[in-house]
Parts: sequence; structure tokens; C-alpha cells
Amino acid sequence: MTAQLGVNEHHQAQVINYMRFSRYQRGQRLRAVDMCFEDLKSSRLDETTYTIDEVTDMLDGLLSVVRGEVEDELINTSHTNILQCRQMFMQAEKWHLKLGADISELENRDLLEQIADFEEKEFRGTKMDKDLQGVLKNVKLIPLNEKGGTELLHRRIEELDRQMKKLMAENKKAKAKLLSLGGAAALSGLSSVSEDDSQSGMQELEVEAMRKQLQGMSATLEETKKSGAASLGNMETDLVSTKHELLRINEMLEMAEKELEKKVHQTTPFKNLKQMLTKKNDQMKDLRRRLSK
Repeated sequence: MTAQLGVNEHHQAQVINYMRFSRYQRGQRLRAVDMCFEDLKSSRLDETTYTIDEVTDMLDGLLSVVRGEVEDELINTSHTNILQCRQMFMQAEKWHLKLGADISELENRDLLEQIADFEEKEFRGTKMDKDLQGVLKNVKLIPLNEKGGTELLHRRIEELDRQMKKLMAENKKAKAKLLSLGGAAALSGLSSVSEDDSQSGMQELEVEAMRKQLQGMSATLEETKKSGAASLGNMETDLVSTKHELLRINEMLEMAEKELEKKVHQTTPFKNLKQMLTKKNDQMKDLRRRLSK
């Protein structure tokens, strides 16, 4: 399911956590700037009149302090973003993925306005220095572009879930029927001891049959759980090992292609051909200059 930011709900939750962390840091820096002005008021503004030099000196000092606070915040924000990217890259490299970013989109005014509007709606009525609940959760990224074998695995899991729910429902019905038959037999024995022996024997046989059926269904359910767990584990192991091997082979092929290209560029025929082309280009340029004159 796609969320408001164009990503799935899991990734949108990560964005909201990072927004909460950024708002907290922003609130701390704004409080520090406020304290700079308060310190100036309490420490320097103790006279009724000041000379131009005194006012200039106070403003220069305030500018230096505020500039330092803003610079620290910008540096901290940059380093925080790099650390966030590092976490994603490390998780992607475990699956041999190569992530990329379009730097030009970082100055897209339309997208920035959408993010600002989303933040306003998400945190409306909350303060920037709110407790960082859930910001530092250790959440791992879900592997990207999962297709093919993973879809089969998900289908197998759904099928096993349906079978398990069906067996559990039948098990519940059998238990209810067994309890009702047992209660009916007990009430019959209390109300009339002289009841026909054949009817009592039939009820006992039916109860025993239901009990055996319940035991069989429980055994089937347990076997289904075990076989489903074993099948799921084997499929997951095979899928992960196959995908890692495929990505490793692709990486080796890329390295081999680069190495081959490098060797071709270092061969003598290639160098001679390159020199010939360079010489011809120089001759063409010289001819063009002569013709222009």
C-alpha cells in the first residue's frame, strides 16, 4: 500500500521517525539561539544609553555566537544525513544492491513544499522538543525489488495459513460437538438410569469416534505446521543463497568487463590507433585553420 509520500507504510514510518528527530534537534538549536539573546540582555544591557562603538561591539559579539550556533546546526544536520545514508547503504550492500540518488531533486521546490505540508499535517499541535519516542528503533530495511521466488514463497505461506485456519476451525467444531455429546450423555445418565443400554452404547461409540476424529485432526494439524515450517525454511534458505550467488556472479562479471576494457586500452595496437587518430585530428584542425585564412 502506497502512503502519502509515495512510499510504502513501513518506509513512511521511518521518514516520520526521522522528521521527529530533526524537529527535536531544531527545537534545541532554536532554544540555544534564544539563550544567546537572553544572555546579551542580562549581561550587557545594564545602562540607559550606549555609544555607537558599544552597540557595535555587542552586536558583533551576538553575531559571532549566533553564527557559531547556526554553523554547528548545519554541520550536524549534514553529518546526520550522511549517517542515515550510510545505514541504508550498509543494509543494501548485504544484498549486493547499488542504491543511487538524484541530487538535483533535493532542490525541487514542489517536492519540498509537499514535504513541508506533510510535516505540518503530521505534527500539527505538537512541540519540536517532544520526547523522541520510537526515533531510535533498530529497524532493518526490507530488501528491494523482491520478485520471482519471493512471490512463490509468499503464495506458499498464504496457502499454508489458509490450510491451518481451516484445520483449526474444524478442530474447534469437533471439540464443541464432543463436549455437547459428553454433556448429553451425562445428563441422560443422571435423569434416567434405566435408559436403554443400546442407546447408551451408541452414544459411547459416537463419542469415541469423535474423540478419534479429533485426535486425527490434531495430528494432521501438527504435521501440517511442521511440514509448512520445514518447507518455508528450505525455500527461504534456497532463495537467499541463490540470490546471493546471482548477485555475486553479476558483480564478478562487471569487474571482469572493467578489467578486460582496461587491458584492451593498454595494448600496443590500441595505443597506436589512438596516436593515429590524434595525429589525424591535429592535421584536420591545421587544414581548417588554413582554409579559414
